[in-house]
Amino acid sequence: MSFILWMAVLGVLLLMLALTSSYLRWLPVTTSAVCLAFGAAIGPLGLGLFTTDFKDTAHWLERLTEVAVLFSLFSTGIKLRLRLGRSAWRAAYMLAGPVMLLSILGVCLVAHYALGLSWGVSTLLGAMLAPTDPVLASMVQVNSAQDFDRVRFGLSGEAGLNDGTAFPFVILALLMLHHDNLSMEWIGEWALENLIWGVPAGLIIGYVMGRGIGHLMIYLRIRNADSTSSPNDFLALALIALSYFGAASVGAFGFLSVFAAGLGLRQAEVRTSKSDIPSEHVAKPVIGHRNLAPEEATVTNPKDIDDSQLAAGVMMGDILVFGSLVERSMEVLLITLLGATLSAYWDWRAVGLAVALFCVIRPLSVWLLLGRRLLDGHQRALLGWFGIRGIGSIYYLCYTLSHDLPDSVERVCISLTLSVVALSILVHGVSTQPLLEHYERRRARRAVD
Repeated sequence: MSFILWMAVLGVLLLMLALTSSYLRWLPVTTSAVCLAFGAAIGPLGLGLFTTDFKDTAHWLERLTEVAVLFSLFSTGIKLRLRLGRSAWRAAYMLAGPVMLLSILGVCLVAHYALGLSWGVSTLLGAMLAPTDPVLASMVQVNSAQDFDRVRFGLSGEAGLNDGTAFPFVILALLMLHHDNLSMEWIGEWALENLIWGVPAGLIIGYVMGRGIGHLMIYLRIRNADSTSSPNDFLALALIALSYFGAASVGAFGFLSVFAAGLGLRQAEVRTSKSDIPSEHVAKPVIGHRNLAPEEATVTNPKDIDDSQLAAGVMMGDILVFGSLVERSMEVLLITLLGATLSAYWDWRAVGLAVALFCVIRPLSVWLLLGRRLLDGHQRALLGWFGIRGIGSIYYLCYTLSHDLPDSVERVCISLTLSVVALSILVHGVSTQPLLEHYERRRARRAVD
C-alpha cells in the first residue's frame, strides 16, 4: 500500500469509529473487534489492499507494539492511587505472580502434550500468551484514580506487573531453543540476570524516577507560579523515555520501569495533595478539564485549593488525557494490521488452545490461588475470565522473531499467537460489557442492602 492509500484507509476507519461510537457503546462490541474486522476486510480475503507478510513487517511492528505497551503501562501506573501496602494490591500481586506462572505452565503442557510441540516452543507460547494485555484490557481496568474496586484494581495491577513474570520466561524459552540440553550454568545465569536483578531493578528505577521527578515538577511549578500552562505531555514522554532507558542500560526490564514510573508519579501526587480525592478532580472546576473520570468529587470553592493541589491536578489530568489518546490511536492501528495479516496465518489448533487457556487454565489458576477472604466467588470468576490477550503478546512474538529461530518454529509461533489473540479480541470483546454491567448492578444492589 502506498502512503496516500494508507492515509485514505486510516481516515475511513477513524471516521467509521467516530460515527458509530454512539451505537457501539450500547452493543457488546468493542472498538478492537471493529478494527479486527476492518483489517480482515482490507486484507487478502477482502479487498486485498494489504498483503504484506507478518515476518516482513515484524521489525517495525515490534517498535509500534513496544510504544503502545509503554504508553499503556505508564497510563495504568498513573491510575493506581492506593498505597502499595493496601490489601487491594494483593490481588494484583497474586495475578501477576503465582497465577501467571501457573498459566504459563498450563499453556506449556497443553502445547506440548496436545499439540505435540517441543518443550522450548511450548514454553515460548506459554510466556507469550499467558500475560494479560495492558492496552486492550483498559475496558476492564480502573476507570480513574478513585476506582478501588478489587476486580478492576487487580486487573490493572496485573497488567502493569505481569511483564516481570512473562518476559523472563520468553527469554528462558529462547535459551531453551538455542541450547541442546538444560544446563544449571546457563539457567543460573538466566535466573540471576532476569529474576533476581531484572525485575526488582526495573521497578525500583522507575518508581524512584517517577516519584522524584513528580515532586520536583510540582515544586518548580509552585515556585514559578505556573500551575496550569506547562506542557505536561512533555513530562509524560520524558518519564517514559528516561525510565525505559535507565532500566535497559543496566539490564533491567524497561516495561516494569515505565509502569513503576507512572506509579511513582501518582504517589508523588498523593503525598503532595494529602487528600483522599485525586488532585485532578479537585482542580477540575478551576481549570475546566474534560475527559477525566466520571466521578464528580470536587470542591465547591476554588479558593480552597492550594497551589500544590492545583499543580498536581493539572499535571495528572493532562497526562491521563494525553496517554489515553496515544493508547487508543495505537490500538486502532495495530489491531487493524492484525486483522489484515490474520488470514495468512490462521491456525485451527488455536481454537483448542484458546478454549483451554480462557476457560480452564486461567479461571482454575485464579480460583485456586486467590482466597475467599480477598475476593468473593463472583469476583474470582470475573478475574478468571477477564484474561484478555492482545498487543503485549504481539510484541513478545515480534521480539522472538528477531532471534534467528528456525522457519518451522517461527511459523508455529506466529500462527498460534495471532490466532489466539484474535479469538481473545472476539470472545472477550463480546462478553466484557454485559459481564461488567451485571457486576456493577450486583455491586449497586449489595451497596443498597
